[in-house]
Amino acid sequence: MYLDSSGCAFTSLVNPSGGFVAGDHLSIHASLERDAHAVLSTPSANRVYRSLGEEARQTVDLSVAAGAILEWFPEVTIPFAGSRFTQTMDVQLAKGATAMIWDSLVSGRVARGERWAFTSLRNEIRVMAASGAQLLERYEVKPEQGQVGLVSRYDYVASLFVVSDGIDPMKWPPLRGIVADILDSMGDEVLGGVTEPTVPGLAVKLVARSAEVLVTVQELLWDVVRRELLGL
Repeated sequence: MYLDSSGCAFTSLVNPSGGFVAGDHLSIHASLERDAHAVLSTPSANRVYRSLGEEARQTVDLSVAAGAILEWFPEVTIPFAGSRFTQTMDVQLAKGATAMIWDSLVSGRVARGERWAFTSLRNEIRVMAASGAQLLERYEVKPEQGQVGLVSRYDYVASLFVVSDGIDPMKWPPLRGIVADILDSMGDEVLGGVTEPTVPGLAVKLVARSAEVLVTVQELLWDVVRRELLGL
């Protein structure tokens, strides 16, 4: 779908099974050619069902050519009680390419009292710049072994990575300040931070207390990044 006159293609990725069961392995491969612009999203949350042994896996490989812009904004992942899930994502950027990567996780089916009741969740996101420098996020959570810590006070965890060597380097510091102000404006409903990693760009990490707050902060961050970097 083309929602405006910018030429950006909004693409919705549908999993026909409605979620992951034990042993499932879903692979997503996408390539953006030179000067293409696409938003990749999903129509609903990524559900991971209970498993008695085998884990479910999702592997995402994204390639962004010179001058292309990728916006990866799927809905939240919901690990049900007793579920086992692993996600690995690799994003390869050519010189002058831009990537915005959003990833979010809920503690479980909160309304059913399944807060931090999944068995295990592993997540790895790697964004490789044309220079060979990379941004890497890697974590593993096993609530049954007490590996939640301070995050247990919140129900939502999210990351936003914006990487591009085609953006004027002078734009990153003021954008970092705007993002920090947005996080601070949410009060105690959101705890988050923003930094400039070794690759040209920004890395944002946050936790939120509710779905409504998560959606609000996501929209604010997405909006300001698009405006400041893309003029959209």
